[in-house]
Amino acid sequence: MAATRLITMHQNRGRTIGQCLKDRTDYAKNGEKTEQEKYVSTYMCNADIVDKEFAASKDEYLRRTGRKVKGDIIAYQIRQSFKPGEVTPEEANRIGYETAMRFTKGKHAFIVCTHTDRPHVHNHIIFNSTTLDCTRKFHDGWFIGMALCRLSDQICLEHGLSVIVPKKFSERDRSKGYHSVTFRDLLREKIDGVLGSSPESFDEFLSALGDEGYEIKSGKHTAVRGQGQKRFIRFDSLGEGYTESELRSRFDNDSATREQTIDRPRPKKREFDMLIDIQEKLRQGKDQGYAVWAKRHNTKQIAATILFLQQNDVRDYRTLEEKSSVSSMKFHELSDAIKEKEQRLQEIAELKKAIIDYVKTRDVYMSYRKSGYSKKFYERHRAEIKLHKAAKEVFNKQGGKKIPKVRELSEEYGRVLSEKRKLYEEYKLAKKEMMDYQIAKRNVDQVLGLDEDMNRNHTRTTEDRSR
Repeated sequence: MAATRLITMHQNRGRTIGQCLKDRTDYAKNGEKTEQEKYVSTYMCNADIVDKEFAASKDEYLRRTGRKVKGDIIAYQIRQSFKPGEVTPEEANRIGYETAMRFTKGKHAFIVCTHTDRPHVHNHIIFNSTTLDCTRKFHDGWFIGMALCRLSDQICLEHGLSVIVPKKFSERDRSKGYHSVTFRDLLREKIDGVLGSSPESFDEFLSALGDEGYEIKSGKHTAVRGQGQKRFIRFDSLGEGYTESELRSRFDNDSATREQTIDRPRPKKREFDMLIDIQEKLRQGKDQGYAVWAKRHNTKQIAATILFLQQNDVRDYRTLEEKSSVSSMKFHELSDAIKEKEQRLQEIAELKKAIIDYVKTRDVYMSYRKSGYSKKFYERHRAEIKLHKAAKEVFNKQGGKKIPKVRELSEEYGRVLSEKRKLYEEYKLAKKEMMDYQIAKRNVDQVLGLDEDMNRNHTRTTEDRSR
């Protein structure tokens, strides 16, 4: 059994098409949800650079047709959720791939990401609104969502899965036809589409609905009215999950706690912090009440610092200096190592793209050469020729080295990515350790007055030099 929904994706205000596509494809590919991208499959695109390929196709579409529509749909997302325990992630991914292929008829590139972070396995299928030949767009009709559901049910039956039993309709509903679509159904779909673009506030959410052609009426109850509607529809009349209070609650917390993100444990508050220079704060205009609070704070922090030093077997100042220095060096070494891994990942992605582009455009470029580098031929195949030349430039950077196969690069990419993630875990621990020792050393310096002595010595040295 699969519950299926089609969602439109639009360009957000203040962000480029490429940025919007990257946000949504990155979420779909999230390694924590797809078991390190184990359950990710693609058709006519590269999972590592799918957002760039989708965006490039839109540039080519604009160049070829000259058509640019306000509020244009940049991509579509199919959410396909399965009954808990009914399918394995592998089978769910295969079903998602087959659904996308049959729904788009193989004319649109797509990526299928199967998420396993919830009790129910579900697919996030994102397909490009632009066709592979960059001459047309996907046609989003009135009953396209219903057609998708029926196709998904058919594929589930073919795979031996159960299907959702349609609810019983009244005679009035039957007179309108099977699964008649109401204005409220359309509004719920639009709300899902807008929420899928991750607006940052309720006002931004309403603004995005306005861009979709809905008129907004504010007041005690927020309501909207779409094209062809005579009356406004209140959010509170849309049912569970769509009421105004539920929609507003999505934006009450930080974006990391929204519906489409993982519930992460709150970071633990640091056990100790730096001491407050009370005299300096009083000179800045703080009142005596602040001074009383600051003294209590400093007393607690001194005790916490002493406990930290005891737990880490720091018995003298020299040991504290050494451990502070060593932790700082370790942090910077790990930081440099992560940067090296990131650089290599970027190089691999660039080389993979170049190989794929080279293979795709080789025949066109050979024809271009045979034409004697004809200008007319170049204008007809400008995009392919440019891609081919760009791929050659990437190959030239290899300095004569043998160009590896895409499969070998994919394996190396996975290996380097795994190494980077391990380093990042060490990096987070090293950063905390460095900060702890630096704060402890700063507190000890202030208690012993060493920072004042150092400032005094520095002032004397500066004066001597000026003489």
